[in-house]
Amino acid sequence: MTWDFSQQLAHWGPDSEYEPVSLSAARDYCREVTTEHYENFSVVSRLLPKDLHPHFQSVYAFCRWSDDLGDEILDSDRSLDLLAWWRSELAACEQRKSSHPVFVALSETIQKYQIPIEPFENLISAFEQDQVKTEYQNLDELKHYCRRSADPVGRIVLHLFREATPENIELSDRICTGLQLANFWQDVARDHEIGRLYLPKDDREKFGYTDEMIEEQTSTAEYIELLKHEVNIARQYLLSGRPLVDRLPAKYQVDIDLFVRGGLCILDRIERVGFKTWETRPKVTKYGGVKLFLKAVFRKRGRRLGLVSRYPQVDPPLISAEVRV
Repeated sequence: MTWDFSQQLAHWGPDSEYEPVSLSAARDYCREVTTEHYENFSVVSRLLPKDLHPHFQSVYAFCRWSDDLGDEILDSDRSLDLLAWWRSELAACEQRKSSHPVFVALSETIQKYQIPIEPFENLISAFEQDQVKTEYQNLDELKHYCRRSADPVGRIVLHLFREATPENIELSDRICTGLQLANFWQDVARDHEIGRLYLPKDDREKFGYTDEMIEEQTSTAEYIELLKHEVNIARQYLLSGRPLVDRLPAKYQVDIDLFVRGGLCILDRIERVGFKTWETRPKVTKYGGVKLFLKAVFRKRGRRLGLVSRYPQVDPPLISAEVRV
């Protein structure tokens, strides 16, 4: 299967008629979605226990569909209608009544690992918000968005690991927010193309980066100073969540460490291009991904031998209580 969302929507969308699929066929579909749509890193590491692979794939397929319903339709009203349909499919999934292949597979995952439905609902709500809200006033407001657009993924993963303690969830939220922010600063130009701006307005005003400068789509001196500030905040979030790696069983540590290293690598590459992300989209190359993977593996082995210390505690940026949920 080559991933073409318009074809997927035509075949599996609300206006199509298809026969219910078996659990085996649904799992195969989710695996294909996972392998055909590449991100910065492989979604399912070969180091994860094999029995977790289909469950990670069902979660990823849900996220992939949700994301594309929000970003690939290019019509906000139509996206909202489709996301409402997707939300109804999620409700049916909770009752084990959905026939969509993503939800047939996801239903088994939710039941097996006793995952609350709330993180999935929050993800959909974030994509719905993207259709009606195009900019953010401050970091607190943006963090509130990240609590629904990014943090739920980490919480779901912790349930798959059976490690969803309050302490682990707090650290996971920091990592996921840091990754989301890193992605925002990596994709300022791409987001602008679809009418979205995640750079907080109060920070733009603080650094003198005006609306007129935004429309010029060039990395001015003001923009560079602004992005330095935002990159530093994203790095703080990632580093403050990193102790989660050492709290998890060894079999999961490399994957979580790799996600943190990947986010930090994106931020490093933004710095390497002089914070000029209007002109250049920094990304992690295949070679860079291999280096990150090896570092994560060697750290795990070093921890076992007592040659590597635990990740230090780092305080996250402060968030106003009014928007904390």
